[in-house]
Amino acid sequence: MVAIPLTAQTQLPTKRVLTLEAARRVVAAAEAEARKNNWAVSIAVLDDSGHMILFQRMDGAKLVATDIAIRKARTAVYFQGPTKDLEAEVAGGRTALLPIEGFMPLEGGVPLMSGGQLVGAVGVSGVSGAQDAQCALAGAAAIK
Repeated sequence: MVAIPLTAQTQLPTKRVLTLEAARRVVAAAEAEARKNNWAVSIAVLDDSGHMILFQRMDGAKLVATDIAIRKARTAVYFQGPTKDLEAEVAGGRTALLPIEGFMPLEGGVPLMSGGQLVGAVGVSGVSGAQDAQCALAGAAAIK
């Protein structure tokens, strides 16, 4: 039997990362959707570990939207899915999710995917949940 040496490249998978430039595209697309509809929102883009890459609060956005946008994005990263799905679970009685620190089960957080890998999330807050999600989805589409 012949021993095959393992190099670092064969031991570790390739990981896609969300760059600052990609985060800027996400924010720009989400903001464009909000402006098209005359909405003032806050937009947070986080990496795949839930840490902030970029944040933007549009003129006129409610101050509380700042924290909510960040929490929506973090929730989408941690649960690796749209926060709309979690909102439905909580509304259906799964209240055990509520005590999780920083958890925000409100529509408007969307995971960012690249090549089938989670690279981060975008969270939007400032209007209704469906409208926040509309902006977040527009942002997410900017990196596909």
